[in-house]
Amino acid sequence: MVYIAGLVELIIQYAGALTGLFAFVHSALQKRDAYSAADRKTKPIWVAITGGSTLAMGLFPFYSAGYLFWMAGLVASLVYIVDVRPKLNEVQRGGRNW
Repeated sequence: MVYIAGLVELIIQYAGALTGLFAFVHSALQKRDAYSAADRKTKPIWVAITGGSTLAMGLFPFYSAGYLFWMAGLVASLVYIVDVRPKLNEVQRGGRNW
């Protein structure tokens, strides 16, 4: 049973780090003016936030005392994915396309 719990913790750890990596790469590949057109923070700020969150999730394990840093990194990455990314995509595509 302990082995399964350790495996689940490891999966959560890597899934969070991959989420942060996705947010970082996406934020780095977007156009600089898309951020201002979407009325969000600037590109360097979001690249720094998502890069820092990915670094925090990579350095601090999910199951240790650094859990708070890991969770803060996950929240920052998810804010980018849920809030900023859809706005950037909408601005760059020119609205909603069904």
